[in-house]
Amino acid sequence: MIQILAGEKGQGKTKRLIEMANEASKTIDGNVVFIDDDSRHMYDLHYGIRFVETSQFKICDYEVFIGFIYGILSQNGDIQKIFVDGLGNIIQSLTPDDVESLCEVLERISTDYSVDFTLIYSSPLSGVPEQVRKYLA
Repeated sequence: MIQILAGEKGQGKTKRLIEMANEASKTIDGNVVFIDDDSRHMYDLHYGIRFVETSQFKICDYEVFIGFIYGILSQNGDIQKIFVDGLGNIIQSLTPDDVESLCEVLERISTDYSVDFTLIYSSPLSGVPEQVRKYLA
């Protein structure tokens, strides 16, 4: 399953994502991963959530990001949920077409590995590609 929290800056998407991650860490049996472009919110998360900060990695496009996700999954087969804050900040060049392609691949990964993804895409709802709207939460 993929969920996308979209909207412009300042609408509370990150706060909502943190709440969702913290709740998931209390209610699921598997592991939760939270990916962010900086460490600002690390201490807002439950101690059992694996926090991954991406500023040290050169994630230049969505395909590199997919490889990054596979790397995380290869290290732990018990991951059930992955939360991603600031998708546009993590992936240096992210176009609306890339978001569509990213969602297609994440949908396959979700099915193959039984992992759910929740992403923040900072874009006005009118800027969300049509094929991606089905994932809006």
